[in-house]
Amino acid sequence: MKQRVITPLLALALLSGTALADASYVQREEVRTFVRTMEEKHGFDGGEVLVALDRARHEPDVIRLISPSGSPGVRSWQRYRARFLDSARIVGGVAFWQEHAATLQAAHERYGVPPEIVVAIIGVETYYGRNTGNFETLSALTTLAFDYPPRARLFLRELENLFLLAREQRRDLFSYYGSYAGAIGYPQFLPSSIRSYGVDFDHSGGIDFDLEPTDAIGSVARYLAEHGWVRGEVVAEPARVTPEADLQALVDAGIKPALTPEQLAQAGVTSLDGTLRATPATLVDLATPDAGTEYWLGYQNFYTITRYNKSSFYAMAVFELSQALREQQKTETASVE
Repeated sequence: MKQRVITPLLALALLSGTALADASYVQREEVRTFVRTMEEKHGFDGGEVLVALDRARHEPDVIRLISPSGSPGVRSWQRYRARFLDSARIVGGVAFWQEHAATLQAAHERYGVPPEIVVAIIGVETYYGRNTGNFETLSALTTLAFDYPPRARLFLRELENLFLLAREQRRDLFSYYGSYAGAIGYPQFLPSSIRSYGVDFDHSGGIDFDLEPTDAIGSVARYLAEHGWVRGEVVAEPARVTPEADLQALVDAGIKPALTPEQLAQAGVTSLDGTLRATPATLVDLATPDAGTEYWLGYQNFYTITRYNKSSFYAMAVFELSQALREQQKTETASVE
């Protein structure tokens, strides 16, 4: 039987879980420091914050799920792609698009983000709201803020924002549920993103990411717009590379589009038709073991999608799903006509 490799980080997390499973967080000095911060910085009642954190549970599964594997697998674009580019997700996405067509169009008009991109992000994130997560957000973020040192600063900030979000929404702190990393609802926004980019798109008087997707649609579009989406511009296109091209140097230039057409041409990279757009690009490598690596030219809008999730695989899955949704939507519209 294959044994799981226990890394030092995972071992520390497991030991922490054993030691803290039955202990209240409020007994810890770093937690009391957080409480004082909430009092002094945001005017919270310290006693109420203590009561909430006393109810928060240490979640061992959160640590297990977020910890890097001791024996990470080889990255495979085709395996990753297959998770999101299947017939069920395409059919479900078109149905979601048709049901919420007016909302998606309104978001497009306001923020410039096409409906298929918004639908694809929600499809990749939560399968159109079917898989939003069942972790109590307060306990998940408390666990990560105080029991996961590698990213404690990030999750301490998100815990702070969860308290602020609940106060702003006048909502029970324990009513939020989502992923093991504290992401919430249809779009899987962290609390800080809800506060910064959330939109009451249905004008109901509050932002609701749980029960129906109207606010999520507007919020995803706003998030992309504020992270640099360019209305009407392309996302990515396949690249043609010459055998002698120094591709690794181009890939190593980074995910932000900074390679000029002149640099790409000199290195032996063009689009499939042999031309290049008069705009900076990034060279995206999509590797699959025992198969040829796919190379794409990614532009500003591709980079913007990576601001939602900092992964070229993620951005390409969103883009390819969006294209499949658009083609299927056209096909179904044409058949009706």
